[in-house]
Amino acid sequence: MKRFRQLLRYATVSAIATGISLTVLGFLVYTRSLPYFRANLVATAIGTVPSFILNRRWVWGRSGKPSLSSEIIPFALLTAAGLAMSSLTVVITGHWADNANLSDASRTLAVQAANLVGFGIVWLIQFVILDRWLFRKDPVAESPADASALVSGG
Repeated sequence: MKRFRQLLRYATVSAIATGISLTVLGFLVYTRSLPYFRANLVATAIGTVPSFILNRRWVWGRSGKPSLSSEIIPFALLTAAGLAMSSLTVVITGHWADNANLSDASRTLAVQAANLVGFGIVWLIQFVILDRWLFRKDPVAESPADASALVSGG
């Protein structure tokens, strides 16, 4: 049951971060403010901040100052993998939509769907990496005997 709750929280965080990213991406694509790749880069960067904070604190229960080398940089690399996959799908779909002369709304929806497909491919793999390596609980620190020895100074 604990694993199910964690997966549900992970999905909720993903939905929040994705909603933010898709909103930004939709605005940038609809208004043609940036080329597809740059729009996707900006949208992903904005959605990554709440994703990191919520995953770290709410999904995996980590607190305190995050480590640059063992948490922030690896999380950024995982995000970069999703960004690479989604950028590929976004750019290809965007060019297809332009050549198909889709309306602004249809073009925007197609690009947003491509973004979801690109990140969706990485989503489950990312959960396993976050759970098993990046935000894993240190088994030594979880041991009651070790915890009491730390408190008592022994």
